[in-house]
Amino acid sequence: MATRTPFPTRPRLLLPVLAVLLVLIIAGGVFTRLFTDLLFFRSVGFSSVYETVLGTRLFLFLAFGLLMALAVGANLLIAYRLRPPFRPLSLEQQNLERYRVSIEPFHLLLLIGIPALLGVLAGLSAAGRWQTWLLWRNGSQFGVHDPQFNKDISYFTFTYPFQRFVLGFLFAIVIVSLLVAAFTHYLYGGIRLQTQGERVIAAAKAHLSVLLGLFVLLKAVAYWLDRYGLAFSPRGRVTGASFTDVHAVLPAKTILIGISLLCAVLFVYNIFQRGWILPALSFAILVVSAIVIGGAYPAAIQYLQVKPNEPTKEAPYIARGIAGTRAAYGIDGDNVQVQQYPASTDVTGAQVAADKGTLPNARILDPVVLPQTFDQLQRIRSYYGFPDTLDIDRYTVNNKKQDYVVSVRELDQTGLAAGQRNWINLHLNYTHGKGFVAAPANVKEANGRPVFAVQNLPVSGADGGPSPIPIGQDRIYFGEQSPQYSVVKTKQAEIDGPAPNDPNGTGQLTNNYDGTGGVSIGSTFRKVLFGLRFQEKNLVLSGALTPQSRILYERNPRDRVQKVAPWLTVDGDPYPTVVNGRIVWVLDGYTTSDGYPYSERQRLADITTDAITADSTNTNRVQQDRRQVNYIRNSVKATVDAYDGSVNLYQFGAKDPVLETWMKAFPGTVKPTSEIPPALVDHLRYPEDLFKVQRTLISRYHVSDTNVFYSGEDFWAVPREPGLGTQPSQPPFYLFIQMPGQSQPEFNLTTPLISQRSPKLAAFVAVSSDPSDYGKIRVLQLPQGVTINGPEQVQAQIEADPNVSQQLTLLRGGGSDVRSGNLLTLPVANGLIYVQPYYVQARSDTAYPLLQRVAVAYGEKVGFAPTIQEALTQIFGSGAGASAPPDQGTTPAPTPTSPPTGGTALTQQQLVLVQQAATAYDDGTKALATGDFAAYGEAQRRLKTALDQLRPPGSTPAPTTPSPTATKAPAASAATPAPAATTPAPAPSP
Repeated sequence: MATRTPFPTRPRLLLPVLAVLLVLIIAGGVFTRLFTDLLFFRSVGFSSVYETVLGTRLFLFLAFGLLMALAVGANLLIAYRLRPPFRPLSLEQQNLERYRVSIEPFHLLLLIGIPALLGVLAGLSAAGRWQTWLLWRNGSQFGVHDPQFNKDISYFTFTYPFQRFVLGFLFAIVIVSLLVAAFTHYLYGGIRLQTQGERVIAAAKAHLSVLLGLFVLLKAVAYWLDRYGLAFSPRGRVTGASFTDVHAVLPAKTILIGISLLCAVLFVYNIFQRGWILPALSFAILVVSAIVIGGAYPAAIQYLQVKPNEPTKEAPYIARGIAGTRAAYGIDGDNVQVQQYPASTDVTGAQVAADKGTLPNARILDPVVLPQTFDQLQRIRSYYGFPDTLDIDRYTVNNKKQDYVVSVRELDQTGLAAGQRNWINLHLNYTHGKGFVAAPANVKEANGRPVFAVQNLPVSGADGGPSPIPIGQDRIYFGEQSPQYSVVKTKQAEIDGPAPNDPNGTGQLTNNYDGTGGVSIGSTFRKVLFGLRFQEKNLVLSGALTPQSRILYERNPRDRVQKVAPWLTVDGDPYPTVVNGRIVWVLDGYTTSDGYPYSERQRLADITTDAITADSTNTNRVQQDRRQVNYIRNSVKATVDAYDGSVNLYQFGAKDPVLETWMKAFPGTVKPTSEIPPALVDHLRYPEDLFKVQRTLISRYHVSDTNVFYSGEDFWAVPREPGLGTQPSQPPFYLFIQMPGQSQPEFNLTTPLISQRSPKLAAFVAVSSDPSDYGKIRVLQLPQGVTINGPEQVQAQIEADPNVSQQLTLLRGGGSDVRSGNLLTLPVANGLIYVQPYYVQARSDTAYPLLQRVAVAYGEKVGFAPTIQEALTQIFGSGAGASAPPDQGTTPAPTPTSPPTGGTALTQQQLVLVQQAATAYDDGTKALATGDFAAYGEAQRRLKTALDQLRPPGSTPAPTTPSPTATKAPAASAATPAPAATTPAPAPSP
């Protein structure tokens, strides 16, 4: 009989094999991520950023990890070497002897392994502080000194955080070494807790005394640094050293430094003494001193001296906090202009009619409400779509500059049918969006639709002619809705939208990407790497890839900028614009710090969250993280080309030492201001997140008088979004208006502010985005004696108005929903006028919001009409709305204020039904033109419902219009792409 190999030998090999496999898998995963990231950085020309960050992290890992490992290893070895040769017989030692015997064969492995493990953990922790290291190494001077210690601000911003980090790391080394040494001494009998006689041998006592002395010495250094930390003290009414901090805490810290040094000497001196009397005495002195001198004494000063006279005592320190916060957030006198605004309550119709800068440009299109309207009217194909929130930008068309609601038509793969959702279609065929859509923000068609100035595919103007905004390359390969990755330049042709001049509306164009974006994936090695990264075997096995194929990834513009500039905080709202015929994404980059002395710290997430970003269904507005900052500058403007993904960073704005520091750390990555294309300058906006931070601080720090600031009587607040309860705040609005002090209308970012104690309006704030006046913040402060309703009150006033209430009830009839748009506050003729659009949407899957009414509120008066012209006339009288633009496009339906000539006036209910019928007819016509027969049938059903309700009682109902039969050619958005008019489109892959 053959001899069998003993089974027990196999498990002995299994564990090492599994360990090796685990190491290989982890190493392979790390290498895949690192190498593919390197390829990305090389593709956008920012490989130096990757190398600098990776090199810095590796250096910190090795340096601090080695420091921890050597310190712990040395103390472990010393404790082992100092073990007593003989140990007294006791039950405690007999129990420990079993452990000593069991670990003795592994003592060398433990002497190396324990320090190595602790070193790796410490190194990983230190590697995460690469930004602290680079800021310290490259710190630039601010040229401004703090008022208490007379140190340049750069010390607090760059040096102090690094000193704190190093001190904390040294504390960790000493504490870990102390614990390891104490345990080793105990294990080997140097410390005997339950044995009669000497409990700690002299060698162990000397060792531990030195470590305790080092700990107390580090505590003296901590007290020294604590002195400078008072520049961030929260004790007083403002951030920074208060009266108690300066006159009690600061001297106490100095005294505690001396006591700590004395105690450190006593701990070391204890080496030569018997017992633990000196260390115990030193520890008691240290604790009592910290409690009495560091705690009780400042508390007594605060209670006995400051509290009875706090406004007087704290006045100079409140002034420091006001000055520091204003400088750190860019809201000082150089950037903010506060002026008294009369807020007149007797504005006349003639004054309103004479306004040529604000009311003619009043934005009645709401970019938060209109995405569904854009989607229904301009989607073109089911695989295209628009974001959850549109954007606002300004363009000069026909020599007229004004704001537009804009968006790009992005790829939306959720619109593909189930039969189309395979790997080739999702990653090789449907790769990009196409087109740019723009509608003037101050006008509408009479039926409530936007007036599209740029529309359709191919891109055209409102009348079907050339686009008034020239666009040479309109494909969107890099966008907010782009898929995780796509592979281009393959054997598969990419779907490129509908074919032009196709009478059936079913033809499709195809395209082969000829840009330089992405990374080459032609080699087998790279196919394997990216297959591992995206966990997709088809990247390796597919025969559709060629040697010229390129993979596009990291496609979201915000992600791309954040990746190439990890030291920037990127604004949550990238916006598309057309620059020199190309669509580019524009992003705002912030340099931030939490180390500006005497400046109030704020959590970014808390003060930048508003009604839009708080909406969990809104996917293209990103909330900021929850870290604290007390310094912020918009010092970088970034662009991402929508076609090739190229990233450019431009220096922008006034001198910023934080940006200068990062430019030293990453030389050549940020281009000078002079290289910003002139065509781009015209589209730069003042960023929303920065403005939201600044408006929050302005609401309190507009107060200069320290006594008034202390009382808080004149503090303001950001109003809540009307109709949404206690949270969140109302977002700021981009408006093309003329502010007092501006010679012509400018593109402003605006917000009202209310009194902190009531919902009444207290101020109106606007900041210009025009190049000649960029960044100038104007604050219109209302008089104390004038009462102007705030946004929440005005919203309630509008909907409580009997005329408005009646019309809203009628508009909601017949199965429609009414949604209010943005409530705008407009300074006009030394008064304040509120404007709010109202949208009506039928309750059906294919319906979309249509602007049917505009509310205007002034004082106690409310106008509510189909146009802003009519609403202004209702309040101010005939001719008041003459300067506001009329509706464009289709003929308006008659209204109660303008009945049909020569006939009986229609009731409000009939007017609503007429409007619904007209909308359904238009929808059906459009659906039929694009071959969307399902939508056509739905539109016919809605048309029939409206007509039936309009017919007199007893008349014959309208016959049902049959939908086109199934023998018609399928729409291009059906499951299988139709052949192109010129180039065949690929069929769905199996």
